[in-house]
Amino acid sequence: MPTTQSREIAAASRLENVRYAIRDLACYADEVAKQGHKILPLNIGDPNVFDFETPAHMIEAVYKAMREGKNGYAPSSGLGQALDAIRGEAARKGITTVQDVFVTSGVSETVDLCLAALLNPGEDILTPCPDYPLYSAVLAKLGLPLNAYYLNEEDGWQPDLEDIKRKITSRTRGIVLINPNNPTGSVCTRKMLEEIAELARRNNLVILADEIYDKLILDDDEPVAMAAVAPDVPVVTFGGLSKNYLAPGWRIGWGVVSGDAAAVKPYNEGIQKLLRARLCANHPEQYAIKPALEGPQDHLIEVRRKLRSRRDLTVKTCNSTPRISCVSPRGAFYAFPRIDIPEGDDVFVRELILQKHVMVVHGSGFGQKPGTKHFRIVFLPDEKTLAQAYAAIAELMRERYR
Repeated sequence: MPTTQSREIAAASRLENVRYAIRDLACYADEVAKQGHKILPLNIGDPNVFDFETPAHMIEAVYKAMREGKNGYAPSSGLGQALDAIRGEAARKGITTVQDVFVTSGVSETVDLCLAALLNPGEDILTPCPDYPLYSAVLAKLGLPLNAYYLNEEDGWQPDLEDIKRKITSRTRGIVLINPNNPTGSVCTRKMLEEIAELARRNNLVILADEIYDKLILDDDEPVAMAAVAPDVPVVTFGGLSKNYLAPGWRIGWGVVSGDAAAVKPYNEGIQKLLRARLCANHPEQYAIKPALEGPQDHLIEVRRKLRSRRDLTVKTCNSTPRISCVSPRGAFYAFPRIDIPEGDDVFVRELILQKHVMVVHGSGFGQKPGTKHFRIVFLPDEKTLAQAYAAIAELMRERYR
């Protein structure tokens, strides 16, 4: 038979802008590991890699469900008892205008579904800069433009309201608010939430309120839900088991749709259409939602104690290291130090992995204000591991940038 030369099968051009810096660093880590070195990982926010354990009563609930044969498909929107528990949690957060709730395969799927259901070609949604890179990756996958608003480092990484106002156009459909924030660890003040809600109200915008870290506020602040501040505004509040309940691998997230019933109805129907098309989220793991939200919360006391101590060590060390400064995070388990160096922060991060075997993520992987350079630290490891990593960072700064 005659042979023909195979032609290369090109990936879709819209994927050129899909990047996920947190995991894209793996190639450098693999190179170091092949040389027999141990990596100190400060790059991925997975509590279970360190000294944090999923609460036992949640594990038993999932195990029991599996033993009892709950291994088939679940309803597309989620298990009834799980949806009831999520509604109860929304009520405890002060959200009074809940119109619907649904369960997803992690908050990553919530983000994907909510953006896909909202945006038409040529439209945009405001996303924070810096931001969690999933948002820009999903927008790129959908072939949609990025419309990023700045967080103000001089104001504790609060959203820059004037920048948001400048960037709202006739094509803008919504605002993404990550609170507590990844990668900066900032927590919005109630006044800031009220201001953003008023902008959404005046411009007929949806707010996607990513509150996956809302129980991990490290200071004395009480968590404030955006949807509680703005009961009339269309809001989808994101939550899940991965961070607050230390079960990231279970891939269980959810969305709570709130606001005026008539206003959110068409959008919610679009979300439900996508939920049905992908069948369902993990079934047995949904049996952990009710015991997680309604059961003992004792683990959070110890989690926050550890994170406060590790946060304080991180900030103190960064601010005492030449060429590094750091705004103190108030929530989650991330810090976003600024670095004063003559080359790109991606070069710094690469050399830190190759020379000192410490993994952080370059600030440009999250977006950042032009002319600034940062890197993200995950301060989940114990103090001894963090101290070792920070000594290595300081050593590289001395050697490379004296």
